[in-house]
Amino acid sequence: MTPYRYGGFWIRALAFLVDKLILFFICLIFLLVGLSALRAGFDAVEPGDIMGRFMIIYYAMTHLLGMLYFTYFHGTTGQTPGKMLFGLRVVQTSGEKITPGIAFLRWVGYIFSALIFYLGFLWIIFDGKKQGWHDKIAGTIVIYRQEGSLGTETEGE
Repeated sequence: MTPYRYGGFWIRALAFLVDKLILFFICLIFLLVGLSALRAGFDAVEPGDIMGRFMIIYYAMTHLLGMLYFTYFHGTTGQTPGKMLFGLRVVQTSGEKITPGIAFLRWVGYIFSALIFYLGFLWIIFDGKKQGWHDKIAGTIVIYRQEGSLGTETEGE
């Protein structure tokens, strides 16, 4: 088995920040479109009722969008745009590419990693393989992409 160069806390945090910025701007567009639609419909209903429903739907939609984003990118390429930017890739601990099912499990692990003061993410600093709780739950590691490794350009990607 090839020794891997694991992605550490700070580089992963930067990649995650890039991904969250992308999601922020997508969600901002949905928010502005939704608010414009609400403004047109305020004549027929009580503003407080519809605004409360809108915020619940918007909150649920942003979480669904985040789940789809991370599950899709990790499950298909092993990289989100943020990880691509910094040359990182998520693989199984065996070195194989992750599946969409594993990517979804990893996203569920994000919830547990964030639950107690983001301790599951901070765990990356202290772990020998730089795994957060979400990585341990899904059986994944984050490595620097290497030429000739799984899913790189040399294998037809």
